Amino acid sequence: MLVSDERIGGNWMGSCLRKWALGGLGLVVIWCGLGVVSGAQKPMQTLLVGVDRRQVVSLDGDWHYLVDQPPGRALYNANGTVRDNGYGMNTHPNISTGEHNEEYDFSTAPTFKVPGDWNTQDPTLFRFEGVVFYEKDFDFQPKTGTRTFLHVGAANYRSFVWVNQKRICDHEGGFTPFDCEVTAALKPGGNFVVIAVDSTRMMDGIPSVGIDWFNYGGLTRDVSLVTLPEAFIDDYDVHLKHDATFSAEHADTLAGYVHVVGASAGTAVTVRIPEAGVSTTVKTDGDGRAGFEVRASKLALWSPESPKLYRVELASGQDGLTDSIGFRDIRVEGTKILLNGKAIFLQGANAHAEAPYRTGRAWSEEDVTNIFGLLKDLNANFVRLAHYPHDERMERMADRQGVMVWSEIPLWQHISFEKPEVYWKATFMLNEMIRRDRNKASVIVWSVSNETPNNPVRTEFLTNLANAARGLDATRPIASALIGPKPNGFEMVQDDPLAKALDIVGQNEYVGWYLMKPEDADKVRWTLPQKPILISEFGAEAKFGDHGGPDDRWAEEQQVNVFKHQFAMINNIPQVRGLVPWVLMDFRSPTRNIPRLQDGFNRKGLFSEKGEKKQAFYLFQKTYKERAVGKAE
Repeated sequence: MLVSDERIGGNWMGSCLRKWALGGLGLVVIWCGLGVVSGAQKPMQTLLVGVDRRQVVSLDGDWHYLVDQPPGRALYNANGTVRDNGYGMNTHPNISTGEHNEEYDFSTAPTFKVPGDWNTQDPTLFRFEGVVFYEKDFDFQPKTGTRTFLHVGAANYRSFVWVNQKRICDHEGGFTPFDCEVTAALKPGGNFVVIAVDSTRMMDGIPSVGIDWFNYGGLTRDVSLVTLPEAFIDDYDVHLKHDATFSAEHADTLAGYVHVVGASAGTAVTVRIPEAGVSTTVKTDGDGRAGFEVRASKLALWSPESPKLYRVELASGQDGLTDSIGFRDIRVEGTKILLNGKAIFLQGANAHAEAPYRTGRAWSEEDVTNIFGLLKDLNANFVRLAHYPHDERMERMADRQGVMVWSEIPLWQHISFEKPEVYWKATFMLNEMIRRDRNKASVIVWSVSNETPNNPVRTEFLTNLANAARGLDATRPIASALIGPKPNGFEMVQDDPLAKALDIVGQNEYVGWYLMKPEDADKVRWTLPQKPILISEFGAEAKFGDHGGPDDRWAEEQQVNVFKHQFAMINNIPQVRGLVPWVLMDFRSPTRNIPRLQDGFNRKGLFSEKGEKKQAFYLFQKTYKERAVGKAE
């Protein structure tokens, strides 16, 4: 295992030691004084990469549910600790005789579909934020010499898991996967699992209490049982070797590692990519990590024009899996973004994980296909997945379709940057995001935050986090989306010091909607860092079907007018390397409460939530086809 240590200065955390474990779990661990940061969740012992490429026992489908109304007395004790003698025990009331339980019964309770949010499945829970208990019975036959894990693709926001009345694990974070070992808790025949999910927003949560998207709660992604040999592959990284400079002529070397849990030093690991002429066997070190570097006899690089994926076969002992991986080089040079050595311009859109047509949290292959249908119709080559990691199906589809991806963790606006335990949570989520998706060629940039306040505490927090991201993955640029500055007449000077820590700078701005008039954009002059700039959010609201003049608020014509003047302004910024309008599709938000116009939706979409094309869609479709705004260099 490769470990890098760095001292973190500053008053917000005191003197702490941060360790980056770049092999094995790849966990980012923080020690302050003699102990782990107070309030930090314990890291999972195992986080499985490539679960969607393994044979699993799916637990998707019908789950019984019971609502634990605030203050959540079935889950929490009066002092806020979790009760282990409550609904997690899954007892049944003896209605006629004998001792009563706590007056609950999963066996006769209604059911939800998993994956899925509870808000769109039960009308009485549409705006509910709190605790819901899920329960599922299942049959299982344990096998000797194996270990079994309960895999949860995501559950929003805090999760507490019991299997056969044993508390197995807890997890905080609504958009990344976790794996709980259940080997010792399972028995032959009938078993049950209870998962309490608490979607309550928290001041010290990530995100915090103020968010501009709908807080869908529940088991929102796949749940499954994964059975593996006692020694198994839990993590791997297979990528085009990232040298100091890129040369297309010599872009034929692959590098990375495979980590094997339970392997003794010297255990053989095989990496095969038949189509690329790769077959090599390497040995694990004392930490179970087997690094490799191997030359391919033939290699076609991944790009939007040719999204080539290779069958990658990994094996060690009794374990093995096969993934589909593309190989490409992404880097920054001056103000250029280079893909495989060529300067690129990103034409994209922001997208929330909101299901087109039906609304609710997007998770299925159908949802993902619909979202990418909108992107492809737009002539987009890029998508910013706002403002949290999306379902893994999104990156898989992006790999196949040749759409480049910005992925970020939900450090959005109102965050308790001064608290060490919040930094711990951020590093934990960052690791979960990078670990899951590092082998996705489509993911070209990791983002550490969006629209955060410019102050020294925040800057130190996010600078450290950007460096932690580089420690976890040195092959991709690091970004953040900045907001501001306030205009000085028509001068806009972006002097946020966080930009110094970034490779790519996202600039969010709403000239013509929240700021100034649309035509004022023609006179605005920006001073921006000499780095690649993405206009990572810009736009205006329009209700589909509302029509009027170019200056009539909420009319489709006014939305088009805002964008046209934006284009004129953006063409005067030489280092802009991408357009990312806000937003691809209208999405639910609890803060958008103008009846008839918003009705609980942010209306800045190029499409309505029903997939209806606003006039602005046609403007972008034409602009992207003609490459009329912005230059790659």
